[in-house]
Amino acid sequence: MIILSRSPFLLVLISLSWFALAISLGDSSLTHYGDFLKCLSDHSSTSIPVYTPQSSNYSLILESTMGNLRFNTSSTLKPFLILTPLKESHVQTAVICSRKHGIQIKVRSGGHDFEGLSYISDVPFITLDLFNLGEIDVDVNGKVAWVQSGATSGEVYYKIAEKSNTLGFPATTCTTVGIGGQISGGGYGFMLRKYGLAADNIIDARIVDVDGRILNKKSMGKGLFWAIRGGGGGSFGIVVSWKIKLVTVPPVVTVFSVGKTLAEGATSLVHKWQQVAHKLPHDLFLQLGLSVVDATPKEEKTILATFDSMYLGDAKKLQTIMQDKFPELGLESKDYIEMSWIQSVLLFDGIPTNSSIDILVNRPQAKSMGKGKSDYVKQVIAQVELETIWERMLKDEQNGMVLIPYGGKMSEIAESETPFPHRDGTLFMIFHFVFWDEKQVPEKYIDQIRRMYEFMTPYVSKSPRGAYANYRDLNLGQTNINGTSSYSQAKVWGSKYFKDNFDKLVYVKSRVDPDNFFRNEQSIPSVAH
Repeated sequence: MIILSRSPFLLVLISLSWFALAISLGDSSLTHYGDFLKCLSDHSSTSIPVYTPQSSNYSLILESTMGNLRFNTSSTLKPFLILTPLKESHVQTAVICSRKHGIQIKVRSGGHDFEGLSYISDVPFITLDLFNLGEIDVDVNGKVAWVQSGATSGEVYYKIAEKSNTLGFPATTCTTVGIGGQISGGGYGFMLRKYGLAADNIIDARIVDVDGRILNKKSMGKGLFWAIRGGGGGSFGIVVSWKIKLVTVPPVVTVFSVGKTLAEGATSLVHKWQQVAHKLPHDLFLQLGLSVVDATPKEEKTILATFDSMYLGDAKKLQTIMQDKFPELGLESKDYIEMSWIQSVLLFDGIPTNSSIDILVNRPQAKSMGKGKSDYVKQVIAQVELETIWERMLKDEQNGMVLIPYGGKMSEIAESETPFPHRDGTLFMIFHFVFWDEKQVPEKYIDQIRRMYEFMTPYVSKSPRGAYANYRDLNLGQTNINGTSSYSQAKVWGSKYFKDNFDKLVYVKSRVDPDNFFRNEQSIPSVAH
């Protein structure tokens, strides 16, 4: 690591440390990055941690929040510098100097991006990793909190629970996700039917714009404040902190998880789930997982439908609701488990509920190799069609899906209220996924999920076929080299993520970043540029 300061002697060492790297790129690159590093020093009154590929901790920092290991190969272009700012002014300096010297900057707040766009690129770049900017200030009386973008969702939940057992925040169930990226694309969790998305519960924000200024809700204006709450990260600026609205949770919530195979009537249960899940009381979230498992006793493959639920209330009330709305599921009294809301956070992230909630703080990033896609469904899929889907899944064996019910609060918020548009008439969202280990051939599994995605075309939304911006998928299209694209190119994927809101996002982008400084492989384009 290099700590940048105003020391002339240190600047010499910095330049020398880059010599071996830059010599292969030519003299212009040596000068280019040397000038950039000098700029950082000139514009910052305090030290900025900087890691080069020669730094002993470079790989550790790069891989620390790299959730998807398929982007950590020897052929993957990695950042020439990783900056880990300690304060807002360091972010300002990084933006000013990157823009001045024409260096592409990628921002990482958690590293869960399905396509790894915060730490890979098709051109030389630097990564601004916000993990040091993780302060969380909870105001229980005001039911709000200021949260820096580098905090994980688990750290946010921990800080809230530390001060109150009747407050929470409706964000992701995966507690290692960076809260900044989560909010930027919308952000959903097990309370979306009661309180909507994380982005729906933002009161204010602090953003570093293209000129290096820090703006809040008032100074950034309505358009930009609208765009950053669901318009995707990496297009408009760097949000360094968010003011979130905390929501009320009861002291006791109730959960259950029950699985049914095809032999146990899974097909008819999945069909019924589609009809009732989006109509259940807003306090009740009933998610459905579909996977291929071994069937006993012949060890043949079958489909397992797993119904996972979280209810903001006690077991007695939930039992009454389920007996009335979904008796076919056959739940028994022993299936209903009461716990605190923070325990349910642990449960749905695969952490034992008897664990100390301290585990949510600085929790190591889970590592995997995989590919994800998303869909939205607006019409019930018939039983006979479900059977054809089972056949397709059983053929490849590795594909899986999670079906997330909408309705409730999601249907009450206008599609134009935030950039996230997939609300009106949506029964549920589908998260398609496939995973493999490092000894297996990635192309085989990527082809599988692409075939499954294509197979699902008749059953999902159309004109456009919707997709979730936080489940980024470069198969939908991407920019030209160096993150540049025309309006028509970007609209191919932009309309899938944002529908009619895409044009407003382009308008905002063209106004606040006309030269397209903040960009990535699926960023919002600037018409001015």
